[in-house]
Amino acid sequence: MKVIAFYLPQFHEIPENNEWWGKGFTEWVNVKKAKPLFSGHQQPRVPLNKNYYDLLDPEVQVWQANLAKKYGVYGFCYYHYWFGGKMLLEKPMENMLKNPEVDIPFCVCWANEPWTRAWVGETKVLIPQHYGEKKEWADHFNYLLPFFKDRRYITENGKPLVVIYRPEVIECLNDMLDYWQQLARENGFAGLTFAYQNIDFDLQQNKDDSRFDYDIEFQPLYAQHDMTKDNHKYLKAIRRKVAGIVERRFGFDLMRYGAGFFNKGVEVDYDAVWKKVLERTPETEKNVPAAFVTWDNTPRKGEKGQAFVGDTPEKFEKYLSQQIRRARDIYHKDMLFMYAWNEWAEGGYLEPDERFGYGNLEAIRKALIENNEFPVYPERDDK
Repeated sequence: MKVIAFYLPQFHEIPENNEWWGKGFTEWVNVKKAKPLFSGHQQPRVPLNKNYYDLLDPEVQVWQANLAKKYGVYGFCYYHYWFGGKMLLEKPMENMLKNPEVDIPFCVCWANEPWTRAWVGETKVLIPQHYGEKKEWADHFNYLLPFFKDRRYITENGKPLVVIYRPEVIECLNDMLDYWQQLARENGFAGLTFAYQNIDFDLQQNKDDSRFDYDIEFQPLYAQHDMTKDNHKYLKAIRRKVAGIVERRFGFDLMRYGAGFFNKGVEVDYDAVWKKVLERTPETEKNVPAAFVTWDNTPRKGEKGQAFVGDTPEKFEKYLSQQIRRARDIYHKDMLFMYAWNEWAEGGYLEPDERFGYGNLEAIRKALIENNEFPVYPERDDK
């Protein structure tokens, strides 16, 4: 089973982040400033031995790759930030490409949303997204081509795997992906394998995912969407009743302006979310299952965030073991996407910390072994 973990490259300084968020900003700034918001809230999260690494240190990525493979993480899916030719946070992936000692399979997820100040509740756009036309599409493809050609790149039947974070916001989606397929064939590939992270695409009316081979169930957000749907009618009835009282008494339209009031609540039950994950069944043969370590984005959003409670490595192992079996037997897939390798400011990290040590990594190893699914890694051909 190929457990592919999403990988965040925001652990080094860039001029743009220094301008937007203050000198010295990296993801560690959010992690370190986090505060507990309720009794038992595990914040701030502290890396084991206070390993607040810098991804521009070449030894860090070698360490990450070796650690991941030791415990059965098959590969990394690097978040890639491209804005009409402008790139951000590109150095870790570029340095990895140059360094054969970072010996782990990888693929790319184009995180194609514009950057905003949403972390602090603002809508200001820091860098917009522009998709352009064929010239811009070719420039983007040609930038990625050396990665596609690398021996470590994850492929399926000779086709490099490319994940797109938010396809529903790309107006030129089909034309662009068709052109990329053409360029891939012109460069000696059988084509590209396209997948998308299912954030909002399923909510689009008349969506066209015909260019995609896979639909990744982005967890835990997918499960939380299911939980919201289950409770929607009940909550809406309560909201409508309360809103009527408020509007009659105070003249305030709570149905329009009060959605945040009804959606408040920092604590979320870890087991309840995993239960929803394990209840899902594939809607089409394109569905790819996913898993998550835990979730806590309060380092970024404070009381507007959510923190899962009740997570332990033992529970993670139990749930992941079930999901591995379901990936194989129900989804009929040999891969599973994991949230995440190093999303420290959202709780989604497998890297060792002061609380559980290597517990979550050990949970992955055990879950894979007990299902006879520990991966076989590609042989190096440069030794």
